[in-house]
Amino acid sequence: MHRIKVIDSHTEGEPTRIIVDGGPDLSTHGVPGTVAQQREVFRTRFDHIRSAVVNEPRGCDHLVGAMICKAQNPRAACGVIFFNNVGFLNGCGHGTIGLAVTLRHLGMIGAGTHMIETPVGEVSVELGEGGSEGGGQVTITNVASYRHAAKVEVSFAWEGSTRTIKGDVAWGGNWFFLVDQDGPFGHGLELTLGNLDQLTRFSCAIRDGLERAGITGAAGGHIDHIELFGPSTRADCQSRNFVLCPGKEYDRSPCGTGTSAKLACLAADGKLKAGERWGQESIIGSAFFGSYRQVPGGGIIPSISGRAYISAESMLHLAEEDPFRHGIRDGT
Repeated sequence: MHRIKVIDSHTEGEPTRIIVDGGPDLSTHGVPGTVAQQREVFRTRFDHIRSAVVNEPRGCDHLVGAMICKAQNPRAACGVIFFNNVGFLNGCGHGTIGLAVTLRHLGMIGAGTHMIETPVGEVSVELGEGGSEGGGQVTITNVASYRHAAKVEVSFAWEGSTRTIKGDVAWGGNWFFLVDQDGPFGHGLELTLGNLDQLTRFSCAIRDGLERAGITGAAGGHIDHIELFGPSTRADCQSRNFVLCPGKEYDRSPCGTGTSAKLACLAADGKLKAGERWGQESIIGSAFFGSYRQVPGGGIIPSISGRAYISAESMLHLAEEDPFRHGIRDGT
């Protein structure tokens, strides 16, 4: 019997399940590499553990998983590797906020600023003196983010015809294609929970169109997130979004890396000044609040604040005789 201890949290409605004990050894010849190298070991040798943790029957398609791992920088609280129902992620903003309250719950960190190593760089988390035992407010300072290309035109099949829209390609820790609602090349869809099926199919069609056209991020980076924007329903937010994640599920939170990408585009257009506050509402009505500082070369360093709460502590059992011990995956 293989047992894996996990702690579940949610960040503004989006769940994160973190392996805290019983995860695989990601070292190579007894020596842990960088977090990116450890993620590669995880991907190539232990993908069945990823699936077991987040896929049915123990998980669900919208659950994001993570594993605490060894950091190289001695100043880091830990390293972390994020994954979902179909594979591994570069970074995860909501997951890092969830990680922060999990580390505090475990007694690994307290109030103050702490550094976390991710596969794409160092991210800091700031915990205040307040906050309940089960969670609270966290601010993360993300990796450098930037707009790679503006007003990129993409055509795709939609409801029996060909549709064309324009959007920005931006990096916020993952690659995003960002589309506003208005204008002749906007998405034109109302961002409501009642439209989830249409929003999901529409965003998947955009992603398919990007792939067919060979449109990528820098160095051929795969654009695996689609982000649609419209007017907010909250007085404290400037925008509402729908974010399609890899695996065809939507983000219940406003998406930390997606909000970082949005801030990069606003900065590039001169629509938001360094230090100004931006409120980003999610499709379910929760919110992140962000700002940025400029860095040389046109990029930004975004800071994102949101709330996370511990929701469960569990021991996952992977019995040898269980035909679904490694999760229900495509082709199984």
